[in-house]
Amino acid sequence: MRRAAFLILLALFTGAAQAQDITERTVRFPAGQSGTTIKGTIRGYEIIDYVLGASAGQRMKINFRTSNASNYFNLLPARGETAIFNGSVNGNSHDGVLPANGNYRIRIYLMRNAARRNETANYSLSVSIRGAASQAPPSSNPDYADGLSGGPDYWEVYGTPDTLNIRSGPSTKYRVLIAFPVGTVVQNLGCRMSGGQRWCKITQPGGTGVTGWAAGRYLREAAAPSYAKPPAANSGAGSVSAEDTGACLAAVAATTNNSVTVLSSEFSEANTMIMIGVGPDRAPWRCLVSRGRVAEVMSMTNEGSL
Repeated sequence: MRRAAFLILLALFTGAAQAQDITERTVRFPAGQSGTTIKGTIRGYEIIDYVLGASAGQRMKINFRTSNASNYFNLLPARGETAIFNGSVNGNSHDGVLPANGNYRIRIYLMRNAARRNETANYSLSVSIRGAASQAPPSSNPDYADGLSGGPDYWEVYGTPDTLNIRSGPSTKYRVLIAFPVGTVVQNLGCRMSGGQRWCKITQPGGTGVTGWAAGRYLREAAAPSYAKPPAANSGAGSVSAEDTGACLAAVAATTNNSVTVLSSEFSEANTMIMIGVGPDRAPWRCLVSRGRVAEVMSMTNEGSL
């Protein structure tokens, strides 16, 4: 029975970890036309970005129709990851003046409840761009948080409907080490361009033991974590594996249906204890795990301090 429960949790975690394999498609209007209609299908954790160039001062209109009530679109700006329009909040149509020159992205996705059930949505996306570009002065140098050299000390996972894959190298060709939920604060170890995209090497200050690469467009500048850095795993006893960490994150996320992040970890030969923070307030939960098998998940809210 315990093994069956573990396999279910592992499947949930694996599905979430695939969330960020985003497909990009360039939008081109027919000759002489200022708009087009695109029809498509999306399933589960799949995400599709429709990319189209526009100029500051032009007006973009978007109308979205779908067969699934959990299927939405977001409009992402030419620079940055803060959505100009969020369909899950504002509805299925948008009409607004664009603030800057560049490539905008219309992101199609299923909400987590539908993605986890591997649901399908058939959609129709109508988009048009009209009006002349404004004569705004050239923009200044991009903010350092979007650059390659220097940058902030910490990033926050942002702009995804669920989790962000952390990979062993700077490309989607590399294997997934772990997936961090939206809101996870990670330490910046430097960024580089690879395959036309910005990739950043990161590690989590909470002690997962995982250092890997994340797509830079899903990271934004963040303050240092407000919680104290946890102690390292017991010296001489070994180290906490990525497998154990991932199993605990998946188990607590499935139990609480909320975002999770690692607060601390302590290795032992019997059961490794990993403290998990749940939700924006990082409510403490304890997870006991051994070789990827979760033995116990427990809320520590009423169990005293950490």
